[in-house]
Amino acid sequence: MRGLYPLVDLDSLEQRGLSPLAFAERVLAARPPLLQLRAKAAGARATLELLRALAPRCRALGTLLFANDRPDLALLAGAEGVHVGQDDVPLAEVRRFAPSLRVGVSTHDLAQLERTLAERPDYVAFGPVFATPSKRGHEPVVGIDGLGRAHALARAAGVPLVAIGGIDLERATLARAHAELVAVIGALLPPDATLDDVERRARELSRLLAP
Repeated sequence: MRGLYPLVDLDSLEQRGLSPLAFAERVLAARPPLLQLRAKAAGARATLELLRALAPRCRALGTLLFANDRPDLALLAGAEGVHVGQDDVPLAEVRRFAPSLRVGVSTHDLAQLERTLAERPDYVAFGPVFATPSKRGHEPVVGIDGLGRAHALARAAGVPLVAIGGIDLERATLARAHAELVAVIGALLPPDATLDDVERRARELSRLLAP
């Protein structure tokens, strides 16, 4: 797995008046290897409906669909994976509950990263690499140097690393040098973005991050 990892973040899309499904379809035109639905404020029913709508669209293009936080909804919707944070359901519990799901885990410092790598997730995310407006009160920025140290640990463990946090078009190639996947939200959503803008940016990022 290498390349672009776009997040369909409902809060960001609502602020810009963009449909999540229309947004996802434009992003999927770039054929990313993974796509994540991030629905922090949405209810379970609405999240499940969106996941069920996204699943066949992703499957048709060979893109793995991940749900944020909710292994139960990922399983019900037929998604391939779930992404969990440090305060969510532990990786071991997810695997006990839903052994068919792939599991990605967020980490924010090297101690968290080493503990998580020992559990052998399907990927591990590390960041924020740069300051990001997409998450309020985010953890301290790790920078490119921190990302490089994290990548060395992840490579030694044989686990793909996802760089996340404040990565835009200009910073994408910096992050690519130290991660298998680069996760983005804001890079796809410049001010007053149209769906055409979204697709152009997704294609450009996919080109910059191609293996």
